[in-house]
Order: sequence, then structure tokens, then C-alpha cells
Amino acid sequence: MSDASGTTDDVHAPPTSGVAPYLSVRDGAAAIDFYVRAFDAELLERYDFEGKLGHATLRINEGIVMLADEFPQHEAMIGNVAPASLGNRTTFTLNLYVTDADTWFDKAIKAGADVVRPCTDEFFGRHGKVRDPFGHVWSFVALKPHTV
Repeated sequence: MSDASGTTDDVHAPPTSGVAPYLSVRDGAAAIDFYVRAFDAELLERYDFEGKLGHATLRINEGIVMLADEFPQHEAMIGNVAPASLGNRTTFTLNLYVTDADTWFDKAIKAGADVVRPCTDEFFGRHGKVRDPFGHVWSFVALKPHTV
């Protein structure tokens, strides 16, 4: 049951408000498996369509990420393609604020991600980036305490 704020009594229910990235991938089932292994993702919902992943909602680090297999035949209606269709490039980075950037980074690499930028100390904290096996770039940031 939802209240006016979009919250629900069911902790496994997808959100009904807020903003969530929606990823296009090739081999959605493998992507879900990777995100579970690399980021401890929790699968909240999954729907298949035309023999592929039509839609899934994951909870990662208390945030929501949605994904589906690429459907090139429906691109005009969907409006996006997987990074593989762009030469493994992407137009955005998924940023995760974490308490230990190195732990998240290392776990993603162990699960099969590639290093984009090793974890280093920056003026704002510890930061590293990986590219997942589906072409999406993930950034791990452990912020330093700051003043306003």
C-alpha cells in the first residue's frame, strides 16, 4: 500500500515516485546477475517480453536502477539503445556514494567490471570508476567530511 509520498509498506515493491536511471543492456538476465554479484543488488521486479528482459527494477545502495534488454526494432518508441550499439560508449555515469570506495571498486572488478579509473584520493574524497560488462560506467565516491 502506498501513501501520498510514494512510500510503501512492502519493502520489495518498486518506488512510485522519485528519479531512477533506466539502463538499456544486451542480455538483461546476465546484467541482473552481475549487478547482484557486484553491487549486492536486490531484484524488486522483473518482466520478460519477446523472449528477453522487458523490464526489471533493482535496489542498489538504497537507490533504484531500472533496466531492460535493448529492443532495436522498438528504438523509435523506446528512445535509447545499449552501449554496445554505441561502440561501448555511454552518455552518463552512475554515481554511488559509499563509505568505502575501494571495497565497492574491488568487488565490481572481481565480478567482471573493467577499470576506467583506479581509486585515488581526490580533494573531495576517495573516487574510482569501472565499466560494467554491459558498457555502463559506475563511479564510487567516499566523500571526505566537509563544511558549508
